[in-house]
Amino acid sequence: MKARTVAWLASALWIALIVLCVAWEAWLAPLRPGGSWMMVKAVPLLVPLFGVLHGRRYTYQWGCMFVLIYFMEGVVRMNDPGGVALLARIEIALTLSAFFVMVWYARMTAPSRQPKAQ
Repeated sequence: MKARTVAWLASALWIALIVLCVAWEAWLAPLRPGGSWMMVKAVPLLVPLFGVLHGRRYTYQWGCMFVLIYFMEGVVRMNDPGGVALLARIEIALTLSAFFVMVWYARMTAPSRQPKAQ
């Protein structure tokens, strides 16, 4: 698979995680009826978004560690009542997928793996 395709997949997963975080706290299962300010938890995901969208290897390197914070939130909230457990499982799946795809991209684009110029 080409690095560009992997970067596109990582970008799609990152954006899906942002959408999930906002939708979760705004409409799907907010802490308070009518939505909650917990949707601002998606704001830190906007910090690396530009680098992820542009395929910057360094952003992928630290972003794959950064996304694990959202994995922990999903694990903690998986036992909450109502439909939160399903949302937490989706968040866990998105974060793990993003983590592995970002690591994959970082390995694919490593300078040591690039063909030598002659």
